[in-house]
Amino acid sequence: MARRNLFQPPPPPDTPAAEPKSRFPNTGAMSGVKSTLKDLSSNAVRDIPVEAIEVDGPRDRLQFTDADVATLAQSIKAHGQQVPIMVRPLPERPGQYRIVYGRRRLLALRSLGLPAKALVRSLSDEEAILAQGQENAQRLDPSFIEKALFAAELVAAGYDQPVILDALAVDKPMLSRMTKVARTIPVPVIEAIGSAHGIGRRRWEELADSARSHDIDLAAVVDRLDLDKLPGSDERFAALSDRVASDLKAKASAPAPSPARLVRHEDGTRLAEIKDTPRALTFKLSKSDAPGFAQWMRDNAETELKRLYEAWQSETPSG
Repeated sequence: MARRNLFQPPPPPDTPAAEPKSRFPNTGAMSGVKSTLKDLSSNAVRDIPVEAIEVDGPRDRLQFTDADVATLAQSIKAHGQQVPIMVRPLPERPGQYRIVYGRRRLLALRSLGLPAKALVRSLSDEEAILAQGQENAQRLDPSFIEKALFAAELVAAGYDQPVILDALAVDKPMLSRMTKVARTIPVPVIEAIGSAHGIGRRRWEELADSARSHDIDLAAVVDRLDLDKLPGSDERFAALSDRVASDLKAKASAPAPSPARLVRHEDGTRLAEIKDTPRALTFKLSKSDAPGFAQWMRDNAETELKRLYEAWQSETPSG
């Protein structure tokens, strides 16, 4: 079934409904004038002050760099705004609009102090999302991770799945993959990397699978890397992916930790569990097996540890 173009008026019904009587006859020259005015009102590009346009709703692009906006602003200054943006009016605030698509163009126009040439459409939330997704697919060529974040935002906002599928032009399995990646990799990590147009779905999925299956804190890994020093988002992704792979390899080659050792009293009471790892020696006291002893240790641990430390010093020649 072909989709209806949101920007064209719907086809006339088979049986037209009776129209209310007009003081002007709906025939001849007057009919042509009314039809022409209606078409002009629907398709005309208007000049709208940029301060009257809100930038809100799900993001279809990760970020616009200052350089991107400045380059577009220079082009608009030299040649004018060649492609209109689309906005929709806010019924509760006359004279105010919300952006549908063209966010980067709007930022460039704001930097120049110029009004925006805009198509004005009275669209529902669902229709606005469809228009945004269709325009992106035709002009912006967003990367996989940008589309994944867009999909996750639409799901979180409560849009129906058919609307999301149409807006992104994907099927259900792909939507599931997108949202899975976007839920696993924290947004600050994605923003630190960038749009990464050269990184496809498979590599993003591999990174998400590694983080999920090995309980990796990707934000902590990013903090150890100087991603800002790398020239592009593809390189930043590669640096993160390589570090995760290196950490997993080192973890796999590390010696297995010693098994926990149970300490029992002569009467069989389980007193504690001692666990020795490369980083720490831990004592775990069970409150269910010996609750009174656990309480006593909590109250006297500092004194007893100091006593044991002094005993160790007296028995060890090197101190």
